[in-house]
Amino acid sequence: MLCVTNLCKSYTTPQGNLEILKSVNLEVDKASFIAIVGESGSGKSTLLQLLGTLDYADSGEIFLNDIAIHNLPENKLATLRNQHIGFIYQAHHLIPELTALENVMLPLLIQGKSKKYAQEKALTLLQQLKLEKRATHIPAHLSGGEAQRVAVARAIITKPTLILADEPTGNLDESTATTVFDMILQLCKSEGVAVIMVTHSQAFAESCDHVYKLSQHQLSKQVS
Repeated sequence: MLCVTNLCKSYTTPQGNLEILKSVNLEVDKASFIAIVGESGSGKSTLLQLLGTLDYADSGEIFLNDIAIHNLPENKLATLRNQHIGFIYQAHHLIPELTALENVMLPLLIQGKSKKYAQEKALTLLQQLKLEKRATHIPAHLSGGEAQRVAVARAIITKPTLILADEPTGNLDESTATTVFDMILQLCKSEGVAVIMVTHSQAFAESCDHVYKLSQHQLSKQVS
C-alpha cells in the first residue's frame, strides 16, 4: 500500500548541511498500525511531512497505492492529500470559528460533496466517537480530549488510505490519551485504514502492529 525507498532529506543551515534522513525504507500494508519512536529531533515529524507530501525529499521514492507521489506536481498532490491521506497532529488544529460538526464536514465539502451528505457522514462519526452532544460546540468549548476526537473524525471522514498521526495524544492526560489512542486504533481497523503514528509512549507503541525506531538518520524495525 505504501512503499518508501531510499528516502533522503537534509536542510541547509548557516552552519552547513544538516542531514535529517538517510536512505529510509518502509513498507506499510493496508489496515496496519505502525508506530515510529525515537529521540526528539531525530526526524520523525520530517518523515511524516514527506510521506504526507507536505515537503519534498532530496532523493528517494514514495509510492502510495502504486502512485509515484514523489513525481506528482503540486496540484495533483493537493488532490491526493484530500482523497487519500488524513492528518492528526499533537495540537488538534481545528478551525476555531467552526463547530465540531462543521470541522468534520470540511474535507468532504472540499471534495465537492453535498452539504447534506457531509453532514450525515460527520454526524455518524461523531456518534461513534460519543461526541454527538458536542456537535454544535466550537473548539474553544470542547475539552482537549473532545477536540482531539473531533480531529480524528475529520482525518478519517474521507476514508483515506493512510493516516499520519504526529504525537496525537501528546497534549492529553494519561486517561484521555488512552481513550483517544484506542479510538484511533478501532476506527482505522474497522475502516481498513493504515496508520503511521509518531509517539513517545512505549505502551502505545507496543499496542501497534509494528514498531520502527528512527535513529542516526535511519529507520529500523524493532523486534518484539
